[in-house]
Amino acid sequence: MAEYKAQEKDLIYALDIGTRSVVGVVGKPAEDRLKVLDIEMAEHGKRAMMDGQIDDIQQVAGLAQAVTARLEQRLGVRLERVCVAAAGRALRTQKGSFQLELEEEQTLDAETIGRLEAGAVSAAEEALQAEDQGRRQMFLVGYTVAQYRLDRYPLTNLQYHSGKLAEADVVATFLPGEVVESLYAAMRAAGLQVASLTLEPIAAMNAAIPAELRLLNLALVDIGAGTTDIALCKEGSVVGYTMATVAGDEITEAIMQAFLVDFKTAENIKRNLGEKEEIRYRDILGMEETVAASQVEEAIQPPLDRLAEAVAKQILSVNGVAPSAVFLAGGGSKLSGLREKIAVKLEMAEKRVAIAGNNFSMSAFSDEVDIVNPEYATPLGIAVSAGLGLLNDSYVVMLNGQPAKLFRSGVLSLQDILLMNGYNYSEMLGKTGKSLNLTVDGKHVVLRGEPAAPAVLQVNGKEATLSSLIHAGDQIRFVPAKDGASASRTLGQLLGSGFTGRALVNNQEAALDTMLQQGDVVLTVAGAPGPLPVQPPVAPPPAAPVVEAPPRPAPEPIPVLQETPPRRDRYPVIRPKLLQLRLNGQMLALPPKENGVPYYLMDLLQYSGIDFERLSRPVRLEVNGEEQGFQYQLKEQDSVVIRLL
Repeated sequence: MAEYKAQEKDLIYALDIGTRSVVGVVGKPAEDRLKVLDIEMAEHGKRAMMDGQIDDIQQVAGLAQAVTARLEQRLGVRLERVCVAAAGRALRTQKGSFQLELEEEQTLDAETIGRLEAGAVSAAEEALQAEDQGRRQMFLVGYTVAQYRLDRYPLTNLQYHSGKLAEADVVATFLPGEVVESLYAAMRAAGLQVASLTLEPIAAMNAAIPAELRLLNLALVDIGAGTTDIALCKEGSVVGYTMATVAGDEITEAIMQAFLVDFKTAENIKRNLGEKEEIRYRDILGMEETVAASQVEEAIQPPLDRLAEAVAKQILSVNGVAPSAVFLAGGGSKLSGLREKIAVKLEMAEKRVAIAGNNFSMSAFSDEVDIVNPEYATPLGIAVSAGLGLLNDSYVVMLNGQPAKLFRSGVLSLQDILLMNGYNYSEMLGKTGKSLNLTVDGKHVVLRGEPAAPAVLQVNGKEATLSSLIHAGDQIRFVPAKDGASASRTLGQLLGSGFTGRALVNNQEAALDTMLQQGDVVLTVAGAPGPLPVQPPVAPPPAAPVVEAPPRPAPEPIPVLQETPPRRDRYPVIRPKLLQLRLNGQMLALPPKENGVPYYLMDLLQYSGIDFERLSRPVRLEVNGEEQGFQYQLKEQDSVVIRLL
């Protein structure tokens, strides 16, 4: 036999690694469709996949090698590059929000909007990792922007608008790293290089629902053995992915229990439904039996109901309402009665739930094999997606010397690729070090952290930006940004080398080498001779943030005064037992301090309801309508306002 020819650049080899079987499709683009040259399928000898996730890498690799070898022999071609898809079982969806404060009002360009969206995606990833209670690498599959806001005003598009505060809310979809890595490992063990990676629901959508039909709100439901993957489209694009853990295996297991057969026999019984009125089989006791197809259909009604319910629930959770039509694909789509049950659960007309396959001819054709089979939706979709350029992941892009993992359809930017390969927003742009918020002699002071060291972004050896578009064969070099150091000051550094007085930090006399902490209150007395006057200690916050004394209808009581020995300091020698004043419009009654020490404006901070540990804006202090400092001595019936600017 002659040596095999090398795989030509435009020859597409797609593998669908399913729970029950591995299907290989080989084809070539022919104008605007894919010409399918051959299809091969082989079943796992034992369970190597669990709910769509690779469990036994070596067994999957061996079956992939067998399928590849049969195709190579028939076609006379050495297949080396393969296009694959990850199951939707492990998809994780999470909301994320982010805001950018611009230094001055400016027009938002694509680069700035990209930074905003990347921050929101990273926030979503961090939320997922927090749920998992540990670092877990996530690969971005895709995201949609739920809402933009500019200066708090909602917008559908930020491009060319001007403002100072931009915000974005996104819904992002991720795959855990182990799902992707196990698929790559199996292909490496099979001697194949992954040229394309997408999601099974995206691939099935590309085969069953061509782009020209996606202006309608449609759902593609791919019912495999271990998982049921769902994709939804509207207004020209895929808008959501989800999955149900109920699938074909639950039907098979119900047959096992009802007729006492092993898994393989139950699978054969299931496949013969709709083709034979009576089905012969051997049970686990070795007895030859015959069962009417109607009895089998009756036995599988409970899991069939659960499958229809799960599909309808997941579609509604993503789409909000029933779609215009539903296409069923995969081996499970042939189950008698399932189509009708899904229509009932979604409260749709029965004719609007159809078996996929009729639209395959819009994107693919074959002179050799019959491709009009709903079981071919995913493998055919993988091949069509790569061969017709429906996914930008149908070519190899190198990231730091390794093939990048790519998922999304449409134009891809450098930022997209970094997000899809597990990098987050802070690694792309870096974070400025945390600011240090202080109050110095009644004024809010913010000490800024150090700026981040920028990331290295290069495409084909040239400097690039996050918005740079990436093309087939591009070589990307990326070195993550380094976060800036947080602001840090001693008391002496804050006050400067020329300061010669004394200072309190949080009402305690402090040395100049004292390291300042977030929220510290600093009071100074420049050039003060002798000891510094003792300031009142800051009381710990009470259980309730505000102690209110509501106005009473009775006349205001006359303050009871008490005499104290004469003092040599500036404090009054007589005080009322209760200090009654108004804080932010509410009455507040304060008990007397020890030794008759007066109340200062700073004493009311704990009652204001403002979190001074996390200040984001300056605070304004007013007494009787005039701005005052922290050291202002409060008097009976003062009207105090403490508010954020």
